[in-house]
Amino acid sequence: MTIHREGRTLLFVLLLILFGVNWALLYFLPEAALLQQIVLAVSVVFYLLILQFFRNPVFAIEKNDRVVLAPADGKVVVIEETEETEYLKTRRLQVSIFMSPVNVHVNRMPVGGTISYFKYHPGKYLVAWHPKSSTENERTTVVAKMKNGTEVLFRQIAGALARRIKCYVIEGKQLEQGDEFGFIKFGSRVDIFLPLNARVVVKPGDITKGGRTIIAEI
Repeated sequence: MTIHREGRTLLFVLLLILFGVNWALLYFLPEAALLQQIVLAVSVVFYLLILQFFRNPVFAIEKNDRVVLAPADGKVVVIEETEETEYLKTRRLQVSIFMSPVNVHVNRMPVGGTISYFKYHPGKYLVAWHPKSSTENERTTVVAKMKNGTEVLFRQIAGALARRIKCYVIEGKQLEQGDEFGFIKFGSRVDIFLPLNARVVVKPGDITKGGRTIIAEI
């Protein structure tokens, strides 16, 4: 387990701020022992909550060109056939994974391939499970073209709390299945659009682990 690079500066600054607050109470209000204890306890709990959000587990990726891995930790909230209108412009199977603030927020490649399309869309901050969040919220769209020519589209979507999406891909770059491609801060959603002949092996309500849970066979 490591701390993700997106959180290192924030965690350091937060540590300094909390240390300063507690030191100030101790220095200026030495007689307020109960208040000092309460503030210290709240500071420790708050810091640990932020710390766990930026955790980045280290594990071996079992690559398999015939399966699609979950791009994120979270819960499956949508499995449906839909029209993908931005790039593929065809009917697809959509699988959506909701990431709560307590999930690991590293996003990983569901398949290996060359990035054939990438676009960032500014937008709203509706709750991530809102039906219109896929098309109206701040989001990024990424398409990976596999060795067999199949293109898989996946989309990072900001939520009501997630106000910062990080996506590290560029068009033409080759990435392996399970490679980190992005990070979303504080609650969000990832949609993945699969060919209609894919066999989805998860169901709504299932818990996924990014880079480890198989969500479909293609």
